[in-house]
Amino acid sequence: MLSTRRSVTASLVLVSLLAACSTTPPPAPVRMPAPVGPVYVPEQPTQPVMPVQPPALAPLMTPTTFSALPGWEQDDLRQAWPALLQSCRGLASKPEWKAVCVAARATDAADGAAVRRFFESWFVPNLVRAADGADTGLITGYYEAMLYGARKRGGAYQTPLYRVPDDLLTVDLASVYPQLKGMRLRGRLSGKTVVPYSTRAEIARAPFAGKELLWVNDPVEAFFLEVQGSGRVQLEGGETVRVAYADQNGHPYKTIGRWLVEQGELTAEQATAQGIRAWIAANPARRQELFNVNPSYIFFREEKLPDPSLGPKGALGVPLTPGRSVAIDPSFIPLGAPLYLATTEAGSELPLQRLMMAQDTGGAIRGAVRADFFYGFGPEAMDRAGKMKQRGTVWVLLPRSSP
Repeated sequence: MLSTRRSVTASLVLVSLLAACSTTPPPAPVRMPAPVGPVYVPEQPTQPVMPVQPPALAPLMTPTTFSALPGWEQDDLRQAWPALLQSCRGLASKPEWKAVCVAARATDAADGAAVRRFFESWFVPNLVRAADGADTGLITGYYEAMLYGARKRGGAYQTPLYRVPDDLLTVDLASVYPQLKGMRLRGRLSGKTVVPYSTRAEIARAPFAGKELLWVNDPVEAFFLEVQGSGRVQLEGGETVRVAYADQNGHPYKTIGRWLVEQGELTAEQATAQGIRAWIAANPARRQELFNVNPSYIFFREEKLPDPSLGPKGALGVPLTPGRSVAIDPSFIPLGAPLYLATTEAGSELPLQRLMMAQDTGGAIRGAVRADFFYGFGPEAMDRAGKMKQRGTVWVLLPRSSP
């Protein structure tokens, strides 16, 4: 859902209220990303357990054992090892992760038993629950898209992908209100006043001439590229480049599939990516009307593609690993932590139980028991991600203070 496809934004209304009430206490604390606290689970039950979890996370997590994780013994944890090492690149400087990552680098990645001992020695699994006590939630999927384009407009290439406009302002709210860490305000100046930035509908009516990054041949795939947050574009000359999330217009992400269900155009079961594409094909005159339901708009930057086998970078700043990286809500799940997922395969009742790494975030990924499974690149990944709308349970693995 790539770093930042999926950034957390704050509304301009909120900021206006904060500014107007500068003489009053700041608003109630917002659940924000918190560092992983070391959790020590003694071998002798008579010794006290000493969790060092942040207060915001403690009520939502229940320490348990690896034997309580369905399918844990059957999962080949070696397949998650590259993703773990990527997480260590983003987390090794954090005190609670230093010893863990040193131990990881000393572990033989080809030895399945050694890898299993590493996870079971260094981590404590914690069942994640929602505020209402529910331990199941929605599990969706995303992928890295492939589009076809050109550097200049012409022929089939009529749909622009925009770079970040010069007049887009981004304000880090934590600089004024520390409890809003991770939240940013986006807008533009109108005179001396910061006002909301253009919505998708407004951008469609008044395009950013001169700010086109690339032109692509399919407006539908361009829209889904924004939902995924990153993709590849094969240019006319044969070169393939990656387009990555650069910024967002500050408006909240709204799901067009939900709107189609609310309008009676599709059933909930039909509101998959495939079903939405089919509805657009059958209703081409209403395509922009549908797109405008989502006021959020993503701006991109171009990146080289030195190694096509690597996924795009997620919110942790490291490449995603297909089938082993997942996007989460960092207000509840520590970014970078291992996460065990028990759900079912896309559009199926077959069990999907495996260790993942929480390496990305998403505008549509909200809640404690909520995850977006990264399927990778290519047609198969696109097909499976489009069908992924399952129920599932998650456990977050928090580091022990010592193995």
